[in-house]
Amino acid sequence: MEDFKFSTLEYTRPDCEGFAAFAAETKERIEKAGSYAQAREAMLAYDERGKDFSTACTIVHVRHTLDTTDAFYEKENEYIENTYPTLMPSFLAVDEALMNSPFRADFEKEYGKQFFVRMDLSKKKFCEANIPLMQREAKLCNEYQKIMATAKIPFDGKELNLYGVQKYFEHEDREVRKGAVRAYSEFYHKNEPRLEEIWDELIRIRNEMGRNLGYENYIPVAYMEQGRTDYGQKEVESFREQVHTVLVPLCQKLYEAQAKRLGVKDFAFYDEKRVFPDGNAVPAGDDDFMVSEAAKMYHEMSPETGEFIDFMIRHELMDLKNKPGKASTGYMTDLPSYKAPYVFSCFNQTIFDMQVLTHELGHAFAGYMAMRSQPISDYYSESTDIAEIHSMSMEQFAYPYAERFFGDQADKFRFAHLQEALTFVPFGVAVDEFQHICYANPGLTPKERTLEWKKLEEKYMPWRAYEPDDFFDRGGYWYHKLHIYLYPMYYINYTLTTMGAMEFKKKEREDHDSAWADYLNLCKCGGSMSYLETLRYANISDPFEPGSVERAVGVARDELMGSPFMA
Repeated sequence: MEDFKFSTLEYTRPDCEGFAAFAAETKERIEKAGSYAQAREAMLAYDERGKDFSTACTIVHVRHTLDTTDAFYEKENEYIENTYPTLMPSFLAVDEALMNSPFRADFEKEYGKQFFVRMDLSKKKFCEANIPLMQREAKLCNEYQKIMATAKIPFDGKELNLYGVQKYFEHEDREVRKGAVRAYSEFYHKNEPRLEEIWDELIRIRNEMGRNLGYENYIPVAYMEQGRTDYGQKEVESFREQVHTVLVPLCQKLYEAQAKRLGVKDFAFYDEKRVFPDGNAVPAGDDDFMVSEAAKMYHEMSPETGEFIDFMIRHELMDLKNKPGKASTGYMTDLPSYKAPYVFSCFNQTIFDMQVLTHELGHAFAGYMAMRSQPISDYYSESTDIAEIHSMSMEQFAYPYAERFFGDQADKFRFAHLQEALTFVPFGVAVDEFQHICYANPGLTPKERTLEWKKLEEKYMPWRAYEPDDFFDRGGYWYHKLHIYLYPMYYINYTLTTMGAMEFKKKEREDHDSAWADYLNLCKCGGSMSYLETLRYANISDPFEPGSVERAVGVARDELMGSPFMA
């Protein structure tokens, strides 16, 4: 295991029947255990077997997304997604045995109450009637992802994928930016009929899942899927309203200043990514240069991050270059048998590349620490609303090293990155509200849903202007956000955790050592606590409290508004 490299890891199709049989055997062992030691031994053996199973599934997923045209891994991925839901009853039976065990108090004493909270969530969000629905859902999601991954957009004499064409959104020539956005928009417009059908069927399928579990629609199930146990829709709605009243006016001012900098009176969507008239910050070297500088940065940042980046490079646990057929996404996943994170993305030679090297590697660092700090694999990963604090805070911790990546353009990078961190939040809450509207109103037609998105843009992004009669102008921009299709109700996490990241920015400015200690604690605790408990443990504020948004963004707001770039 010390010498493994991801590229040469042997893949064997996971033995699903064998694992289900082992789960049945584990259930019996737990039920017949005469002591806590016996029950604990059975649980830990099951956990080890689960790591191997999960690792095999991860290898398939990664290799499938590395090349969505690879027929072998496409079939293996389809097999796992079809088979995994059928194993759920076996897994839940083990959970049931643990929850009913006479040694439950002993388990809770050793592993904390979250040990059973997770099991209870798993029980509540599953029923056998949903198995064929889950299989159909996975097939539709794969189809959407393949449409995105195989995009071929003719522009600038080239055939570009989605990441490739987005590079032109920052071009110095306004007409080129305009043309790039038009080409991007036309791709979605061309695929609109099938994208409408996929989304329509996903809403129908997911709402049926919710009804099978006794709910009016899918929304409560999606909240459980995200591991939310100590807040709900009411708190999320109050947070969205804080964003509307506090951040939207600030973002409006930032874009007004940007329009003035650019010297344009008719500021449009295709101007949003062009932050400076003389050009945005661009990486000072190629893809390999960026990874090399990231390695140096993480060695300087702390002993823990230095050890982590060496591990990632030595074991080939990053694939960051843009390639044809590669899924148009970015993510971190893990190989629990190897206690190894894995990072996937597509560089495009913009400041986005720096975000990958900090955001996704922030996720990976947290996973690396949790896998070395937590006793069971259930705690290797945290709830999704905590996970994004790791990534977004790492982006802030990297600010002092920007010169390494951008040379004399480092201040431009910091300003543009910080502005985008704030201006993203209104878009993020719009994505969340859009999903609530769609699942709560399944009778809306596809065109009516798109109109709802248009209304949300007017509410949360009043500065946004597309070309008249353009597909995006009619409300089509939401189609590009893959989270809407693939990860229901996930997107609010990015906005909640922006508040945590901004708080870490403030803490780091006041006392770096204290801020870093809190960050390490956050990473090490993994999923061993609930959302609000984890925030308290890491000394981070509750984002749902009145005034929390105003307090969280104060330092970032003052830094941006006081910048020479705003003059």
